[in-house]
Amino acid sequence: MIETEDTYKHQGLRRGLIEVLKGKGITNEAVLAAIGKIPRHLFFDKVFHNNFAYKDVAFPIGSGQTISQPYTVAFQSSLLEIKKGDKVLEIGTGCGYQTAVLLELGAKVYSIERQRELYTTTKPMLSKMGYRANLYFGDGFAGKKAYAPFDKIIVTCGAPHIPEELLNQLAIGGKLVIPVGDGKDQEMTMITRIGETELQKETFGTFSFVPMLTNKQY
Repeated sequence: MIETEDTYKHQGLRRGLIEVLKGKGITNEAVLAAIGKIPRHLFFDKVFHNNFAYKDVAFPIGSGQTISQPYTVAFQSSLLEIKKGDKVLEIGTGCGYQTAVLLELGAKVYSIERQRELYTTTKPMLSKMGYRANLYFGDGFAGKKAYAPFDKIIVTCGAPHIPEELLNQLAIGGKLVIPVGDGKDQEMTMITRIGETELQKETFGTFSFVPMLTNKQY
């Protein structure tokens, strides 16, 4: 049975988390409102609800994956500058928390997960919570060409390089936010497609993600 309870205590803990994120420099009001609305504890095993769900830390979710630190989710989401109706490709559905944030921001989400166990548990959970996303099991390096181009692309795992296929699926004016690096830490990178052949690259400091794997690696 999927847990759906969201108590006043949980809501209070979320308000505290929002203040922490503000203190760390997150200013995008839409992103803060989305994080303030989503019951993050429902993405955890119940035993961890009160002690970990609203701490600003990453946490293991099984299959060698983690639910990202709220600050990281807020930072990437802010870089994307989501507008209502944007078509967004997410690489690494994980437990679905970042997916939920994108949906709260008004995006139409296409999300790919390479771990079948996570894919099969996350899909019904998001549906039970009232979130509607297009979820797929597969290789994130390949993107989702059938639905391209995308207004925004977000990668929620550390990539050793920027996949050419993802760049090819980015609309003109679109943004790709991706942590790049093949070590323990990655550099948060944003690519903006200025024109058919012109790309603009910006970097935003060091973060730590689980590695992005191809079909050959799982």
